[in-house]
Amino acid sequence: MKKLNEIFDVTYGNKFDLNKMSRLPLSADGVNFVGRSSQNHGVSGTVAPLLNVPPYEAGLITVALGGTKLLSSFVQEQPFYTAQNVAVLSPKRAMSFAEKLFVCLCIRHNRFRYSAFGREANRTLRILLVPELHEFPDWVRNQRPEAVDAMAIPANASSGIPSIVPSSWQPFELQQLFDIRKGKRLTKANMTSGDTPFVGSTDSNNGVTATIGQQPNHCGNTITIAYNGSVAEAFYQPVPFCATDDVNVLHPKFKMTPAIALFLITLIKREKYRFNYGRKWHLERMNKSIILLPAKPDDIPDWNFMECYIQSLPYSSQIELSPAGKHSDLS
Repeated sequence: MKKLNEIFDVTYGNKFDLNKMSRLPLSADGVNFVGRSSQNHGVSGTVAPLLNVPPYEAGLITVALGGTKLLSSFVQEQPFYTAQNVAVLSPKRAMSFAEKLFVCLCIRHNRFRYSAFGREANRTLRILLVPELHEFPDWVRNQRPEAVDAMAIPANASSGIPSIVPSSWQPFELQQLFDIRKGKRLTKANMTSGDTPFVGSTDSNNGVTATIGQQPNHCGNTITIAYNGSVAEAFYQPVPFCATDDVNVLHPKFKMTPAIALFLITLIKREKYRFNYGRKWHLERMNKSIILLPAKPDDIPDWNFMECYIQSLPYSSQIELSPAGKHSDLS
């Protein structure tokens, strides 16, 4: 093991305030702005470049030093600026993309040492212990860049990304689109060993907190939403599973594909700001909740547009685009 500052030059970012910067799309030569988020590679937006401040170069690692997702770490694939409490790691020797990703994983696994507000990582990140380069697993060192590049190809590479115009979207209640059912409480003491995914109130691992021996009580090709704990964390469940009572399960009333589910999940997660520990997203409230969707002239959701949009995005070729074989007759 080695201290992080023996492998990387560690600096503490730009300390800029996104609200005081001019917004500019990436397509118009904007620069990524990296904050302390655990989403979207930490990128909170894109801003106009500053004349006297060159952005950090692509290929460096950013680490959130505080906030609720402390030690969220990413390899930045575009030039960037940073907010406060974001460290920038520049390798002292050439490293592959896969090696950098492995370092990000090692850094994140130290999160348990800190708390969001009581103990941050500003002073101790430099001396955090990570494996030495020769200790990296073979699957990291032997990673082929061309294999990763191939993964980035969209499922529908022949067309560009369709334009999104949310101002023209129509409102739909979730209960119009889904039969929403509450999960069932199951304590650890009553869990048996097995292969059935158990979905809990968490923001990681696709919501799966354990595998159990109990029979599934929800079918695959559904969406789970935590209404308590990690409120509004939503995931697509491809196979039959069990869910805790802190989770609501959305069974579609339409022909849902994994791609359509991913489109919907993005919109569902954007509702997170409406809820917290004191205002939970319980079943009755969720049934009446509204999301805006692309719609056809007859006010029916435009499922084909959603499917095509997801299939046009980078890495969409890695999505299992058909849920065939994932259904169950469970009710």
